[in-house]
Amino acid sequence: MNIAVNTRLLIKNRLDGIGWFSYETLKRITANHPEHRFYFLFDRPWDREFIFSDNIIPVKLFPPARHPFLWYLWLEISVRRFLKKNRMDLFISPDGFIPLHTKTPCYAVVHDINFLHRPADLPFFNRVYYNYFFPAFVRKAKRIGTVSHYSAKDISTSYTIDPAKIDVFHNGINPSFKPLSHEMIEKTRLGLSEGFPYFIFVGTLHPRKNVANLLRAYEVFRKMTKTRVKMVIVGEKFFLTEDIERVLAMMAFRDDVIFTGRLEPEALHDVLASAMALTFVPYFEGFGIPIVEAMKCGVPVIASDVTSLPEVGGDSVLYCNPDNIDEIAGRMKELSENTRLWEELSRKGKERAKLFSWDKSAGEFWNGIEKIIHGA
Repeated sequence: MNIAVNTRLLIKNRLDGIGWFSYETLKRITANHPEHRFYFLFDRPWDREFIFSDNIIPVKLFPPARHPFLWYLWLEISVRRFLKKNRMDLFISPDGFIPLHTKTPCYAVVHDINFLHRPADLPFFNRVYYNYFFPAFVRKAKRIGTVSHYSAKDISTSYTIDPAKIDVFHNGINPSFKPLSHEMIEKTRLGLSEGFPYFIFVGTLHPRKNVANLLRAYEVFRKMTKTRVKMVIVGEKFFLTEDIERVLAMMAFRDDVIFTGRLEPEALHDVLASAMALTFVPYFEGFGIPIVEAMKCGVPVIASDVTSLPEVGGDSVLYCNPDNIDEIAGRMKELSENTRLWEELSRKGKERAKLFSWDKSAGEFWNGIEKIIHGA
């Protein structure tokens, strides 16, 4: 069978959440199914790192699709023509984007529909594109995959999609994430935070991630406790970060907030595994990979009590209202002062993290794809 795959988010040294999902699942699916030929469709020159096995044929299609207008041209002209000309049997899209005028059966992975609930968090043309086209994408797709039961229900309810059409497979976790030795934690902290313990946030600096409220809560925590616990923010700026900058300008403890920017996987592991706790309080998440990564490292987690996060964290996470700054600060205080609670959450988190693996994710993803192949 000839299977085309949207791989435009496989960009060397620039993998984000959906990029990592694409990387980890496609690497396994292509290797595990040598009986099929996979055509990886890129929108720019590809890196050999992403040609995982001999049954992959990379193809570059014009134009580079990094803007809503170019997304449309890439899908509806270049991808559609490729599918027709080369008689593809199936089109798989890990980011949910599919050509609406193709006769090729499509499998779309829609990680979440945050743009429907929080449109102001996105640039104008992006939110217009998402909210115009995604209802059509999910109706056009032969089947839909998503990464949490929360997202599955949200997609089904919001777009009146039959739940039986939606497959759920949680994200996995890179096996390199694991607890560090006490010596390595001390070394990492010495190089990053002058040896002091720190809370950590991992994610894009984006309004949906609620970093401004996290910083406000950190300021309250510091005033309550008089400790030297620092705050480390890992991630790149995305859009509308003015609120973060305003909060920082007013903070008494802004010099103890450390911005690392984007970190490569090995460095991210060391910095995350050396944290006192992950503080992850977004307003909306389709899954929340940093929670699982922290749990795998034995790092306790403070997380929002909304959307998919309780599904992912179970009873291994300390939850809070993302709008309640005092509650977030209170959770920080609890973890910094209660050794027994810290140890309990560390232990429970490591156990829960065993539920998540990319092997499992890829297998369940492929099971959904096979329902189309076999006409289910």
